[in-house]
Amino acid sequence: MKISSVSKLSKTVLVIAGSDPSGGAGIQADLKTLTSLGVYGMTAITALTEQNTRGVSGIFEIPLDFVIKQINCCLSDIGANAIKIGMMHNSELINGVYEALKHNEIIDDKKINIVLDPVMVAKGGHRLLKEDAVNSLKNFIKNTNPVLTPNIPEAEILTGMKINNLADMKTVGEKIIDLGANFVVLKGGHMNKPIMSDLLIGKEVFDQIETKKIETNNTHGTGCTMASALTAGLAKSLGIKEAFQKAHFYVNQAIITSPRFGNGHGPINHSFNIN
Repeated sequence: MKISSVSKLSKTVLVIAGSDPSGGAGIQADLKTLTSLGVYGMTAITALTEQNTRGVSGIFEIPLDFVIKQINCCLSDIGANAIKIGMMHNSELINGVYEALKHNEIIDDKKINIVLDPVMVAKGGHRLLKEDAVNSLKNFIKNTNPVLTPNIPEAEILTGMKINNLADMKTVGEKIIDLGANFVVLKGGHMNKPIMSDLLIGKEVFDQIETKKIETNNTHGTGCTMASALTAGLAKSLGIKEAFQKAHFYVNQAIITSPRFGNGHGPINHSFNIN
């Protein structure tokens, strides 16, 4: 069998996040996204979850020392052009991940973007970040200057400000920049409006993408996917605006073409762009 064309993998991303056995979110969604966008993905798994499209039923925390070993073995051998961080469920883990990235000289290397998806609450309401860890997460943001990709509830928790409209989204985005984020991609999917806005905010950067709300239950893993698609673009040395726009398009098309699996919030189609 002749393969007509081969896409050369030249960029790498390390994902530090939790596992979703049903495949729609977490590490599984991250790897599918990176692969479909032509980036080589590696993983350091922070937690195993018991979840499906109906929600999260349980969490098994991976011991911190083993999370750090996963990070070290990937970065000391293959290295990474960008880092994507998802579920970090407690202060000990947040601080440990910071020390591991610092040890591997990621923090001070301005060419290596860190994309942080501040996973706090699952769609079904299960809390994925312990309440006493919010301050540790804020310190992590201050010390790593990541590209932060919160949804509206997460942004409200980080800033203590309620978001009711687009003006509030802009104000909250600026407050998150003040926390130390390099850029903020604030996702507007939780706004109950027919036209939704995703915002890209930086000290000297602003972009806004408006899309018509898609009436569907198949949105499981959209946050993980958006952050990973953004990380893929940054790993390929795209500018932040282009990476944001491409990631938004990827997620939107993945929602439109979702396979409609499961009996709850179904997964999206990470493979729509693969022939």
